[in-house]
Amino acid sequence: MTTKFFDRLSNDLSQLLEDPIDYNVTIEIGEAPNNQIFKVHSYILQSRSPYFKYKFNETPFNDDHIKVLTMPNINISIKIFNVIIKYIYGGIISLEKLENSSIFDLLITSNELELDELVEYLQTYLVNNCASWLRLKFDQIYRTSYQVKNLEIIRNFYNDIIAKHPNTIFESENFHSLPEDALISILKQDDLQLEEGKIWEYVIKWGKAKNSTLPTDLDKWTSDNFLILKETLKGCLPHIRYFSFSNEDVIKKLFPYQQILESKLFLDINSKIMIPNMPISSIVLPPRKILNMRLPTRITPIPLSSNIITNEHALEISSWIDKKESSYIENNPYEFKLLVRGSRDGFDVKTIKTIYNICDKVSKTIIILKVEGTGEILGGYNPLEWDNINNQYKNTQDSFVFSLKTTSLKNSILSRMERNFNYAIHNYSRNSRFSFSNALCLIGNLKTGKKCYCMVSSVYSKPIRSDEFIRPKESLFSNIPKEALFSVEEYEVFEILPIDLN
Repeated sequence: MTTKFFDRLSNDLSQLLEDPIDYNVTIEIGEAPNNQIFKVHSYILQSRSPYFKYKFNETPFNDDHIKVLTMPNINISIKIFNVIIKYIYGGIISLEKLENSSIFDLLITSNELELDELVEYLQTYLVNNCASWLRLKFDQIYRTSYQVKNLEIIRNFYNDIIAKHPNTIFESENFHSLPEDALISILKQDDLQLEEGKIWEYVIKWGKAKNSTLPTDLDKWTSDNFLILKETLKGCLPHIRYFSFSNEDVIKKLFPYQQILESKLFLDINSKIMIPNMPISSIVLPPRKILNMRLPTRITPIPLSSNIITNEHALEISSWIDKKESSYIENNPYEFKLLVRGSRDGFDVKTIKTIYNICDKVSKTIIILKVEGTGEILGGYNPLEWDNINNQYKNTQDSFVFSLKTTSLKNSILSRMERNFNYAIHNYSRNSRFSFSNALCLIGNLKTGKKCYCMVSSVYSKPIRSDEFIRPKESLFSNIPKEALFSVEEYEVFEILPIDLN
């Protein structure tokens, strides 16, 4: 009988990490002055990680008999390395306090350090506990699973989604940049829920996108053009189920590209149309296992009625409303119902038709502004009701202000409530003023008055404009630099309404 005392062993080795007696390796993580030096033992690390075994073999001892190790080729944070080194010493890992994105970073780093046991565990954990987040980050992580070795569990998770809902990938705006091995993996799936003729169209579309010089008019193609496409698709073509095409699809979709098929295969396809029971020599792949039940159709988004923002902007704003870590990529859970538009209803904050009157008693609204002269897109989310009668401060922790990405702003800026929640919203209807504390202030006629401004706020977390356009926190209105005051080219107010995606 063998008795195993792993708990005590784990605890003793973990203590050795805390009090590194006789350490002979230092590992520097991060850059000064925020770097951290880890004192560790080569015999433990190299017994647990092939990566460290290789690194120690090529790293000489210094005069103090210490190996000084840096890892310039691995992008790793101090936080992540702390988790990994504790796992290496004690075989213990805790993920409860890590965000999903950090767990995925931990997975990638563990893979680079060749910690196979941990790589398998983290993939399984993400699939079983973070499936919604994986779906949200579909495009990014699916591609990574093919760029990085040993991520088969995550890859299979995504391939199962694609098999059931093929439009997830085939209708993606990034489909053309899908890696070849990812596309081949999809084509190999017997349960891909898509007609073979449609699959063929997508494959051709992908191949053409890889060769932008090919003529757009197929009638103008030369033999060389078809050879180029054939070479591009040589890894994909063997996985098409040619004998599952309908006769109509063979004529309409396959015949125009017959030159990229082997002559014997094309002859056998024709033979099967004319004499279905005739023996052929070509390999006949089994038809795909299409479910009898009707698959959910792709959600058709409610058209966005905006002269300022795009659907991508709307998805980003919706993710902020839901306090998501990452932006939605499709299927917006909200309808943006247009209430007010400056060019249609007027630009004054309080007139007979505009903001306070139309929005009175309406809650959960987004106001969007396009700044005159700079093209900036600023805005804010008000979860509370507008009030056309009372001047008052309003309390909420759910409002936020933002600046959306444009051609001149690479990434959007989100500024959430941070403190002083009683001053989140300034509802000053009688003074023709509405503001998100002082982070975004709208005054008078938004087009002609040029009285709007943003300033460093004691309520919201960060400024949403660059320093040159931010009002100093201490300044009086009369002393505001003219560069900090702005008018708007257009503005819109939307009511945010939930959509049933089931």
